[in-house]
Amino acid sequence: MASRLTALWNWFDARMPTVAEQWRIHASEYYAPKNFNFWYFFGSLALLVLGIQILSGIFLTMNYKPDATLAFGSVEYIMRDVAGGWIIRYIHSTGASAFFIVVYLHMFRGLLYGSYKQPRELVWIFGVLIYLTLMGEAFFGYLLPWGQMSYWGAQVIVNLFGTIPFIGPDLALWIRGDYVVSDATLNRFFALHVIALPLVLLGLVVTHLLALHDVGSNNPDGVEIKKLKDANGRPLDGIPFHPYYTVKDIMGAVVFLAVFCIVMFFLPEMGGYFLEYNNFIPADPLKTPPHIAPVWYFTPYYTILRAVPPLFNSQFPGVLAMGIATLILFFLPWLDRSPVKSIRYRGAYYKTALAVFIVAFLVLGYLGTEPTTVWGQFGFDAFFLDTKDRATWVGRLCAVVYFLFFFLMPWYTARDAVKPVPERVTR
Repeated sequence: MASRLTALWNWFDARMPTVAEQWRIHASEYYAPKNFNFWYFFGSLALLVLGIQILSGIFLTMNYKPDATLAFGSVEYIMRDVAGGWIIRYIHSTGASAFFIVVYLHMFRGLLYGSYKQPRELVWIFGVLIYLTLMGEAFFGYLLPWGQMSYWGAQVIVNLFGTIPFIGPDLALWIRGDYVVSDATLNRFFALHVIALPLVLLGLVVTHLLALHDVGSNNPDGVEIKKLKDANGRPLDGIPFHPYYTVKDIMGAVVFLAVFCIVMFFLPEMGGYFLEYNNFIPADPLKTPPHIAPVWYFTPYYTILRAVPPLFNSQFPGVLAMGIATLILFFLPWLDRSPVKSIRYRGAYYKTALAVFIVAFLVLGYLGTEPTTVWGQFGFDAFFLDTKDRATWVGRLCAVVYFLFFFLMPWYTARDAVKPVPERVTR
């Protein structure tokens, strides 16, 4: 059998040697730093979840009907009557949240070890594009169950685009395809969620990996392993990605899938954070739920939106702040003026700023899940004078902290006391 497989591979390789060549470039002869740690699991896990989402999504579309009168019923049909349909649906819904969990942890790794700094600016930019595309993919998929929360959540989010001066109303109408969220909206969101954005996402992932392998992976020390090579041109502090890190990533994938299955089988709704209770109620355009909030992975930006008071009865300032909060990530490689990459050799300024930023981001995420009644009235009087509504002030304070982390970064990173970076990786 081994000889037959070898012969088959030789036959294939003789006719398409590109496959073996790319395997050597990106796996068996791609040298990665030998000191990868726990934080380096999440890139491969994000790729794993992407595969899970595509595969489960294909099976869901076999029975889902993108029709306003049939969508909710088709989801119930998948859950109750399709053989194995309930597990496919829970795989997809759990995978949506799992995707953002591993992506957020992957981005946090970048902040820890300066993976966005020279020469990896393009790697970071493509990563941020993946993140924004993933947000769009999640938003378009949010409407598809056609439940109360998905319907009204989409209504609120689309209406935010209508606050943009001059082009807002036409833009919101173009996104919806109608004057209200309707069957036309459902059809175009389905097309974007199932075809358009997955293709963009796959293209960006490939580009992200190609850019990474062109410049080489970062490491917890922030040392460029390509500087020191042996007589054969191999990095002294590097090891082949395959088999060493493929085995390590498989171990991480096994642990991740175990946790994934526990959530999927025992906590698929995760207390209403992964699957909202109102989404088990058919969409009713005449009945607005008492509390409308996006899924948890959008809530930090939703809190920033709500924290900014309207101007002349327009919520555009909040929409603008929310947009800046996401787009500012693109400029991180140029905002950070520190001469070192890794947090191991940074000083107290950056370590403190990053810790405060993470706490503020988590608090913003939590407040975004709270009912709007705790926020009181929006307006400049409330902004300057109201001391009763603590949640409002906490949200505004955390929003300020979020922006100060980026806007003050050129100042505190340039003045931070740093430690000498070793010539070679340490551990």
